[in-house]
Amino acid sequence: MNISRTFGCKPLTAGLVLIGMLWSGFSCRTETLRDSNTLYVHLSAEPGTLNPIISTEAIAGAVTKYIYETLLERDYDTLELKPQLAERYQVRAGGLVYRFFLKKGVLWDDGVEFSADDVVYSFERIKDPKVAGAALKVYYIDVIACRKIDRYTVEFVCRRPYFMQRELLGEMPIVPRHVYDDGKDFNTHPMNRHPIGTGPFAFERWDTRKRIVLKRNERYRGSLPEIARVVYRVVPDPHVAFMKLKKNELDVMSLSPLQWTKMSSTEKFEREFYKLKYYLPYYNYIGWNAQRVFFSDRRVRLALTHLINRKVILEKLLFGLGEIVTGTFFIYSKNYSPDIAPWPYDPQKAKELLKEAGWWDSNNDGILDKDGKKFSFTLVYPVNSEYSEKLAVILKEDFAKAGIEMHIERYEWAVFVQKLNNRDFDATSVGWSLGYSGDPYQLWHSSQIKEGSNFCSFKNEEADRLIEAARLELDENRRIKLYHRFNRILHHEQPYTFMFCNPALVAVSKRFDNVKVHTMGLNYIEWKVKRAK
Repeated sequence: MNISRTFGCKPLTAGLVLIGMLWSGFSCRTETLRDSNTLYVHLSAEPGTLNPIISTEAIAGAVTKYIYETLLERDYDTLELKPQLAERYQVRAGGLVYRFFLKKGVLWDDGVEFSADDVVYSFERIKDPKVAGAALKVYYIDVIACRKIDRYTVEFVCRRPYFMQRELLGEMPIVPRHVYDDGKDFNTHPMNRHPIGTGPFAFERWDTRKRIVLKRNERYRGSLPEIARVVYRVVPDPHVAFMKLKKNELDVMSLSPLQWTKMSSTEKFEREFYKLKYYLPYYNYIGWNAQRVFFSDRRVRLALTHLINRKVILEKLLFGLGEIVTGTFFIYSKNYSPDIAPWPYDPQKAKELLKEAGWWDSNNDGILDKDGKKFSFTLVYPVNSEYSEKLAVILKEDFAKAGIEMHIERYEWAVFVQKLNNRDFDATSVGWSLGYSGDPYQLWHSSQIKEGSNFCSFKNEEADRLIEAARLELDENRRIKLYHRFNRILHHEQPYTFMFCNPALVAVSKRFDNVKVHTMGLNYIEWKVKRAK
């Protein structure tokens, strides 16, 4: 999965969420010299922040997951929650009270002991209306209090049950109170670029647009990783990054389908790198901003889907590596509806729908119009997204045949994210990196149009009711039925043209042993460095 074109929402592992570099004073020549105990990872874009409470980017999470920890963590294979910063927990009052008993002697990497104060402080920041964490706040709407019982015990009190409550509380991001509680603005705090955590790696440095470096946290209470440093090298151009990979200047890189299928299929490459293919909760889509006059009508959105030949695009651009999806849930989860067939490629049906919606060429200039306005819109996507670049060319040509004019604009990642957050776009090509449990509230509930992740301004009363009911439904089978009905609404309304769930295609240097593919993907902590014989 190319994280440069992946956006994310917060909880869902905890959440919905949107993967190199050395330390001081290195010249270009020195940067090619390799420390055998250092892992060099490709980062295709630079994150906006490393504060886990306000970040919504999967690209940031790829870094911070080795710095920060949570009360509970998921097992990489079973996905079951197990203790991390908490040693145990109790559920009381019919699921309305959760009490966590914290491990003693856990140290932040600056030597200060982790305590209940950090948990309470982090919860208060999530709930603080001045903190820019709208995507995260929605999951804690019904958590009304976080109380310190004693130094090593905290208690959460909830207004009503929620099927994801245990994982949302257990996987709540936690930051050090002693670092942040100094009167400075939490959103722009300097430590957002210099995180302090309790995890197996500690932050070392961030050289803007070049690298983020982590070092092994010698204060870590558990088994220390064999890898001494992780250097995330920021290389936006995938072609340049692939050249660096082949020159052994990178150890880990997500490959494009072309790189996977054609460019890495050499004897030398396969001798030097593992090629790992696996599926994670992810899909890409084309989003239609319903606030724009072109896309406010469901018939128009459906027409555009009928104009997109997804089968051909999958084969032509992605070499068949992926599955066409029809909805927002992970294609291999119970919440997904496999019985919903994708809308077919049908240009004639598209033209009929556009005409029904009032779009036709009244002045014979080749472009549809309605009430004096031409059907001319702009598709935006991040720079260096090879997939979106090629997709945009295909869409532009196919839409033109139907009398629709499409312009193309590319933006640096940070600017692109801002445009989505401001709803300052007509249509976009991007993706969501999802979690495993599934609560579509943040993406699809109408309350999330203004500040949440409902970028395309989808609004449907029945969908809202289903989302709300599913949150309260603790019986999994009944909840699945609610979500399957919700899937039908999304399929009918087409706020997105749902495109593909693509496998992660990852190259890893064979200078590492014990490289395993888990249900949740790769885990650098367990990798071993091969020693020269």
